[in-house]
Amino acid sequence: MIRRLAAALLLAATASVHAHKASDAYLALQVDGAAVEARVDIALRDLDRDLDLDANADDRLSWKEVRTRWPAIAALARDGIRLVADGHPCRAHVDDDEPPALATHSDGRYAVLRLHWDCPAAVAQLAIDYRLFARTDPTHRGIARVGRQGAGGAPQLAVLSPGAGAHRFTLPAPPVASVPAQAAQAPSTVEVPVAAPRSLAAASADDAPASFPGFVREGVHHILIGYDHILFLLSLLLPAVWIRERAPRGGVTWRPAADLRGVLASVLKVVTAFTVAHSITLGLSVFDVVDPPSRWIESLIAASVVLAALNNLWPVIAEARWKLTFVFGLVHGFGFASALKDAGLAKGALLAPLVGFNLGVEIGQLCIVALVLPLAWSLRGTRTYRGAFAGGSLAIAVVAGLWLVQRAFDLSLIAG
Repeated sequence: MIRRLAAALLLAATASVHAHKASDAYLALQVDGAAVEARVDIALRDLDRDLDLDANADDRLSWKEVRTRWPAIAALARDGIRLVADGHPCRAHVDDDEPPALATHSDGRYAVLRLHWDCPAAVAQLAIDYRLFARTDPTHRGIARVGRQGAGGAPQLAVLSPGAGAHRFTLPAPPVASVPAQAAQAPSTVEVPVAAPRSLAAASADDAPASFPGFVREGVHHILIGYDHILFLLSLLLPAVWIRERAPRGGVTWRPAADLRGVLASVLKVVTAFTVAHSITLGLSVFDVVDPPSRWIESLIAASVVLAALNNLWPVIAEARWKLTFVFGLVHGFGFASALKDAGLAKGALLAPLVGFNLGVEIGQLCIVALVLPLAWSLRGTRTYRGAFAGGSLAIAVVAGLWLVQRAFDLSLIAG
């Protein structure tokens, strides 16, 4: 059992060793009559997985390698995003004159594509059938913002899942151009300037709150595929069903807890401390009050997992583990923030996404507790659990140590 647990943890490390952030793409769509223009940001690591961009297999993407495969990148984006306007499919095309471009998000480099769709008539309702990476990464998500060119009000925001079916946006009525009274006496041509589509990060402060249920789901999704957050939580749950006490001949020993209420109270303190702590820094980071470098945060998150796991084997803090959890939770909150900040939301549009995302994180966290705690309680007095406790804590420390080295020294750098 111990070997299987260690193997599973090492497999998780290799599956997500680059960073804890989920695989996301960012879409900003503007509707102008029967035309739809979009900026789409797609992570190079996802494109490399599907298109094998790294031609020389040196684990470093050069600008030349990306640029030479740009037609394939554009085709993948075009085929993975399908639009239907009022029940009729729109025809997609890529502007060949648009030069290849890259952008930097918190988790690495992204290809920036400009896509265009021609719809049969002026669009009133737009449906997005999102299929990007549906076959190769079912955990991938697309965060989409949709608005009408020149219309008042706020863009609509949704989290799109590959293969989940089309997501429909009902657009506001198009703007009506005002014509001066003296010009209305005779037929004339009124030219209304068309502003360029806003970029993903250029939302105004008037943007409306995002789709709340979508960000609740995104928070659940983020915690359940965030291996470092899961391992941190497991490190805290493993000793929760034991009581630490001094042995008669000196030293320290663990004995199974007999009071389930006491165990639940201890777990509640730990979970609450983590919730309060990461909520504080999540809010501070999203609203740009504090914005530490992503590389530091990624490294500190990995370090927190190492220390939490080693504290199980050589307890320094045993009775008041909620205090240790609170300190480390502050670090994890900065990590959660990257998922929201990269969506390009303006400060005025952040409250609903922030609350929804944070609620989703808590739901995902409680799901893990509900799964692990009953099993740990039922096995707490067995030799199997003692072996799993020691072997699991050691395996977690090793895996998190690998993350720490890679993140601290940037060993998985994608060169531009």
